[in-house]
Amino acid sequence: MPQNKPVPKIKGEFLLGNLRQMKANPFQALCDWQRDYGDLVRFRLATRHFYLISHPKLIEQALIKQSDTFVKMYDPKKPTGLGLVLGQGLVTSQGELWQRQRRLMQPVFQRSNLASLHAQIVMAGNNLLARWRLLGDGAQVNLADEMMQVTLEVITQTMFSTSVLDKIEHIAPALDTALRYAAKSVMNPLRIPLSIPTQANREFNAASALLDEVIYGIIEQRRTQTAVHNDLLAMLLNASDDKGNLMSDKQIRDEVITIFSAGHETTANLLSWTLYLLARHPDVLAKLRQELDTLVQGEIPTAEDLQQLVYTRAVLNESMRFRPPVGIIMRKIIKDTEIDGYSLKQGGLAIFSIYNIHHHPDFWQQPEQFDPERFLNGENRRFSFMPFGTGERICIGNHFALLESQILLSMIVQNFDLQLLNTDEAEIEMAVTLKPKGGIPVKLTARSRHR
Repeated sequence: MPQNKPVPKIKGEFLLGNLRQMKANPFQALCDWQRDYGDLVRFRLATRHFYLISHPKLIEQALIKQSDTFVKMYDPKKPTGLGLVLGQGLVTSQGELWQRQRRLMQPVFQRSNLASLHAQIVMAGNNLLARWRLLGDGAQVNLADEMMQVTLEVITQTMFSTSVLDKIEHIAPALDTALRYAAKSVMNPLRIPLSIPTQANREFNAASALLDEVIYGIIEQRRTQTAVHNDLLAMLLNASDDKGNLMSDKQIRDEVITIFSAGHETTANLLSWTLYLLARHPDVLAKLRQELDTLVQGEIPTAEDLQQLVYTRAVLNESMRFRPPVGIIMRKIIKDTEIDGYSLKQGGLAIFSIYNIHHHPDFWQQPEQFDPERFLNGENRRFSFMPFGTGERICIGNHFALLESQILLSMIVQNFDLQLLNTDEAEIEMAVTLKPKGGIPVKLTARSRHR
């Protein structure tokens, strides 16, 4: 019986392995290693061993056929990565807890329920447009910050029936600090324990305390209200297990902060990248506006209109291919296994690169070209296009994110022209999500018919 092949290894330093390259620019390192070594490679960060996986066939073999071997890496005793921020929320939890919470929360995100959230998304969009009009033509804003604000307003209004806009200037940087720290904790096995007051640890602890204050405040505020709400928070507060036990405040907190952060950060990045790409491709923007002018004629698209906005959806899909909001998925390998004839060892960490798969020349013609037309032919792209992940742990909010993005994108491009203030290509930064480094500075001009 033939032996499984060893996975190609990236050369590194004796003690640190490939830690210097990863710390310098993790996004670029993962791209370079796939280009230079192939679709399955292994590397080492000091004592931690990783496998970089960048091919649809390998994704299917690992995440679908061996999902019980490639598992979420949350350890409640020694949390790392997103577990540091989200606790045992839906993104990080495993086993029975994950299955129970997923079943509980699924109805909120079903397509049949999403139409009821349309008005709240529109209200947040109108608040954004009104704020921009007050700033006046020629005003300069950071598009990434603006999209963070509007998507945060959407998620808190739709899921928790509250607003945190009065705290936005504190919440956004705290969330950014926490998520950056979480990302670095996975890639840096030499991390100093949180109990030691280094500057990074102090900043993370302060950010976590602020986020907890906001989240527990939302929960407490709801407990004191007599009004009946039909939202995600109401479901979490009223849910009980087989023995009639309600969820602990800690578990509710973990689910709320998971939806709170994952539910707006990724959509904000999707909108930021899409508007940036449209500003760089005026021909695509013109086609998008032509579809909107024909079908909605300057109005806000209804739920029925959204089904007809085929090119708008193609633009968002191509944006998610070209600049996927989440660039990687991580899993821990809990037993020796093999994929495609290669041996993978127990205890290794698998990084599935969505970005590399979305730019793989075997599956995409001219992958470095932004071309929404490629999504108009109805081609089956299973595993080669997976902006929301895949398998049983596909993002629970994928339909909600697309609904929100279609509405907000339609509202923005119909009402404003955005001129990029920096003509250089925006640099990609990987900090859990793929975001434009330093944001996207733009100049606002209201479109004449909407002045």
